Amino acid sequence: MVKAATTIEWFENLRRTDVALVGGKNASLGEMVKTLGEKGIKVPPGFATTSDAYWTFIDSNGLRAAIGALVGDWEAGHATLAETGAAIRALILKGRFTADIARQIAEAYRELSRRAGKAEVDVAVRSSATAEDLPDASFAGQQETFLNIRGEAGLMDACRRCYASLFTDRAISYRKAKGFDQMKVALSIGVQQMVRSDLGGSGVMFSIDTETGFDKVVLINAAWGLGENVVQGAVDPDEYQVFKPLLGNAALTPITAKTRGEKAIKMIYATGEQPTRNVPTSKAERAAFVLDDGEILTLARWATTIETHYGCPMDMEWARDGETREMFIVQARPETVQSRRAAGALKSYKIDQKGKVLTKGIAIGDAVVSGQVCLIESVKDIDQFIDGSVLVTSTTDPDWVPVMKRAAAIVTDHGGRTSHAAIVSRELGLPAVVGTGEATHLLHTGQEVSISCAEGDEGFVYEGTATYHAETLDVTALPETRTQVMLNLANPGAAFRWWQLPADGVGLARMEFVISNAIRVHPMALVRFDSLKDEAAKAEIAALTAGYADKSEYFVDQLSRGLARIAAAVYPKPVIVRMSDFKTNEYAGLVGGAEFEPGEENPMIGFRGASRYYSPRYREGFALECKAIKRLREELGFANVVVMIPFCRSTGEADKVLETMAEFGLARGEAGLQVYVMCEIPSNVILAAEFARRFDGFSIGSNDLTQLTLGVDRDSGELAGLFDEQDAAVKWMIANVIGEARKAGAKIGLCGQAPSDHPEFARFLVEAGIHSISVTPDSFAQVKRQIAAAEASLPQA
Repeated sequence: MVKAATTIEWFENLRRTDVALVGGKNASLGEMVKTLGEKGIKVPPGFATTSDAYWTFIDSNGLRAAIGALVGDWEAGHATLAETGAAIRALILKGRFTADIARQIAEAYRELSRRAGKAEVDVAVRSSATAEDLPDASFAGQQETFLNIRGEAGLMDACRRCYASLFTDRAISYRKAKGFDQMKVALSIGVQQMVRSDLGGSGVMFSIDTETGFDKVVLINAAWGLGENVVQGAVDPDEYQVFKPLLGNAALTPITAKTRGEKAIKMIYATGEQPTRNVPTSKAERAAFVLDDGEILTLARWATTIETHYGCPMDMEWARDGETREMFIVQARPETVQSRRAAGALKSYKIDQKGKVLTKGIAIGDAVVSGQVCLIESVKDIDQFIDGSVLVTSTTDPDWVPVMKRAAAIVTDHGGRTSHAAIVSRELGLPAVVGTGEATHLLHTGQEVSISCAEGDEGFVYEGTATYHAETLDVTALPETRTQVMLNLANPGAAFRWWQLPADGVGLARMEFVISNAIRVHPMALVRFDSLKDEAAKAEIAALTAGYADKSEYFVDQLSRGLARIAAAVYPKPVIVRMSDFKTNEYAGLVGGAEFEPGEENPMIGFRGASRYYSPRYREGFALECKAIKRLREELGFANVVVMIPFCRSTGEADKVLETMAEFGLARGEAGLQVYVMCEIPSNVILAAEFARRFDGFSIGSNDLTQLTLGVDRDSGELAGLFDEQDAAVKWMIANVIGEARKAGAKIGLCGQAPSDHPEFARFLVEAGIHSISVTPDSFAQVKRQIAAAEASLPQA
């Protein structure tokens, strides 16, 4: 047990229970050094001054009464916050350490240098408040950290500046808001050997998805140089997501997302009064990822180990030494936003009407807000902010917190998901769009806008006032059903928002959504890039595939990771991925697609689905789809993925498709691969027994089946009154294929809107014996209840 009378404690002698002695930050560093080193987690060595040292400094300089009087004047309204903070900091900076404390700090620094094998080791000098990291008070960014400090004189000066930072304006106002007595919070100084990340890279990571609370992923942000730029949001970092449940298998690489950030600047060592400075990054650094896959997985494994040890989601900072390429954890603290959300309560926002997109970036939070822009480019001008406005600025740091608290929403030019603007917005419960790159250029004060963070990973700033509504669902109150209720998901960026729904899997994951939104290029234009005639398309493809030596790899990489995020949301439950089902006119709209698609009078019943996969026109593109699925299942590890073939017109066509898939490495039955077929053509019903011999299951596509049974163009406004999924002929088709599938022992489900719109249709499906119904997430609760009611009314067997 640490003795409270000590002045210096080495990290290895501290535990997380020592917050009152050395603050949350230093107590956590000590906990990791002592307990997690044996598990392979590297933490730079160092020591901490104690709260006793702080009070000795305050009292030996006669500051306690003076500070108390200044705080009292401010609380009584006789002085401004700025005047009070400046006066207290000036008093502390003039103070002197007692000879004994100065000697102990100097001796500890010499010992740290000796351990590092250097005459004067570079250190980071970190502030750690002794009331830090309580459940609802993170104190993040409230005090200062000083990097690249060398020599005893420089260290003593940095220590004084740390003490003074306990009384920054933002720290004083933060303690007031949280109800802390200003005179009872002490400060511990952490002195930690610097990692030469100025020559390498650094960043922040969370052991939980910061926006949705999905607890099965690690989120990592990375940039070149020292980590302050990532923390403050001065740089747009790389972002990586890793799926935790598959990290235990060394043969897998479960990285579900890799996004390359601009990383326009990096912080490096400097000389003189300023020990660090920012410089532009090279074109090569901007084009490259900071971390390779092995380093990403190492950090993710460390994050899970740290989370398990602490027993709660964690917020961590990491650094990679540019000289040795060793990785280190330099800070770890409990995550304080998602971990406080009410379990089982799922709140979702939906936009009903919106204006044009003005700019977009990374969505923070999940809400929608409308308001007037208040553009402020410098913290010096925050007194011009109008309460309740949308704050638009380049980037924020802790000095912006007082005005951020008065905003309706926040939009920044720079920053990632772990930047200061993102973290504070999350803590305040404000929607924010960060890293737009252009908001301060495009938006102006007084402009009416709507901020939407309800549409997935991307956040949007829309022109004008949007109309929207919010819904709150208690997922713990939903009834149990024998019939499985699954989700239709297409957008990987929104998949994690629905992880709390008690779904039985994903009944329909639309591959074409990932292709059109994330990839945007026709696969054949990648395969045959060199022979493309469209020079504008070639230039756009070259830009999109930057960093990929093989342009086809761009398609495989983006598709496999996009689908991985959908598969992760419900893992290990099944996820049925439908192979691409664009029509020719939709394919032609992809970049470079016009050269590869025929013109058709009626694409709806033209060259689509299964007929494309073995055709010379598209066979090489289908090979890329198969390669992406194989990687998704076998390298990323999502063996819960089932493949589904759309618009398969005949059993002969089914055989051709299955042969082609096997040729491209996807043989039904190998490595547990199941292959389903869409039931959306009358031939699928008429020959259901034959199709069941070739496939493991059916998914009824009620829209196409209705169209082709009734001969009604589903897109025709003139015939809209005749399009009826509950027509007796359509129901006959559905009932018959359900019966044939069950006889053959094949799974059968339906994906469509009808069960959510019509309770009687849900009852019909249950009575017919369907195994599963797949619906959009916003219809899930309604359909679940309708199915439960239908099952309850059936005669008991």
